[in-house]
Amino acid sequence: MSLARELKRLTRHTAIYGIGGLVSRILAVFLLPLYTHYLPPSAYGRVESVTAATAVLSILLQLGVSSAFFRFYFDAKEPAEKLVVVRTSFWFTMAMSTLGLVLGIVFANPVGSLIGVGHDATLIQAGAVGLWAQTNYNQLTSLFRVEERSVAYALASVVNIAITIAGMILFVAVFHWGAVGLVTGNFVGTLCVYLALVAYRREQLGLQFDRVLFRKMQHFGMPLVPSALALWVINFVDRRFVIHYNGLTEAGVYSAAIKVGSVVTFAMVAFRTAWPAFAYSIQDDKAARRAYAFVLTYLLTFASWLSLALGALSPWLVDLLANSRYHRAEKGVALLAFAFAIYAGYTVLAIGSGRARKTQLNWVVTGIGAAANIGLNFWLIPRYGMVGAAISTAAAYVVLFAGMTVYAQRVYPVPYQWRRVVTALGTGVGLTIAARVGGLDLPLSLLVVALYPAVLGALGFYQRAELVRLRRLLPAA
Repeated sequence: MSLARELKRLTRHTAIYGIGGLVSRILAVFLLPLYTHYLPPSAYGRVESVTAATAVLSILLQLGVSSAFFRFYFDAKEPAEKLVVVRTSFWFTMAMSTLGLVLGIVFANPVGSLIGVGHDATLIQAGAVGLWAQTNYNQLTSLFRVEERSVAYALASVVNIAITIAGMILFVAVFHWGAVGLVTGNFVGTLCVYLALVAYRREQLGLQFDRVLFRKMQHFGMPLVPSALALWVINFVDRRFVIHYNGLTEAGVYSAAIKVGSVVTFAMVAFRTAWPAFAYSIQDDKAARRAYAFVLTYLLTFASWLSLALGALSPWLVDLLANSRYHRAEKGVALLAFAFAIYAGYTVLAIGSGRARKTQLNWVVTGIGAAANIGLNFWLIPRYGMVGAAISTAAAYVVLFAGMTVYAQRVYPVPYQWRRVVTALGTGVGLTIAARVGGLDLPLSLLVVALYPAVLGALGFYQRAELVRLRRLLPAA
């Protein structure tokens, strides 16, 4: 298959995977007034604590097998071998999530005290059920991803969201269950769709568990557990620093900056859903290396353009989405947007160690990134508040990107197009600085964003074949 067809395949699946996320975001915005009417802020804080705890526990319980699943599925050559990978992953995930469910129910009170939500056993037990449902749901929907059935995956996501929204309205607005209702509503759709998928996949989910295969998967996946935890630290610990040093008001302003900058993250979630299956499905190493090189270039070009748009237009975006008390959030938007863009590039680079089955040092790379983030938080946040937090986040992701470049290139060399990558990122950053430091008004800022592709052309970014395709597309546009 040609490179162009491979990239079109990745783009098509990425777009379809994005449907569920788009529907979820839109509905969340429309339903926010309902939740804030029925739930006090303290209830949201308790729900967020439970959600954060379940996210960490899900990483620990899966022991990296969820990541190993993709690599070993595509390593299997025969359908029978693939079926063993599916069944081994399914039953391990079922056993570990059930262990988490039992522990959550039995030790609900001490767990509640540990994570700061008090002796609310019902809330912790609801979170344990949600952990069980989400962990198993993610494993089973991974089958759609390796089969590249993105439409079926998106359909399951949309049905999940629809049931979840109905459950939230019922439990929060009708039954008045408060924080417990919000947590319960969050997993009811996941649980319903998961049970339907178990019935749908019943012929594939026979009682089979290959211990030899499992040990290989565990050897591959275990180093990814501390790596995932380190990434979680980078994503969330800065907010605790801001609260500690600068108070809740500054944390609220920072959260607004994250909301705007995370548009890049939202755009990249769909890509990260499609990426592992696409990356491992290319059997020929030469073709894979060429595809990875172009994917990194195109992904960072798109992410840089989107980050430029968010950064250059940040004053008006913040004013549109929040009131005047949050106006300072615009100072952190560009930093966070480009940080999330660089993280998207990191996910492309990291696939090299997975393809080579040499994930043993991934945790070192992410650990260094997390340590850099924490160190910079201590230094910058007391002095610069939320801007310091944004700088720390951006610096941590740069460290991640650089570290994974060094490691992945040692274990699986890829001819990445570094000149083009630097040109795409540098142009985006430069134009953002020009727009904001120059104090340009809205029309001129929009013009700067629109000129990004032209500036890339002036800098010799495009290859001849790309210029030919662009000339064909422009008259049609």
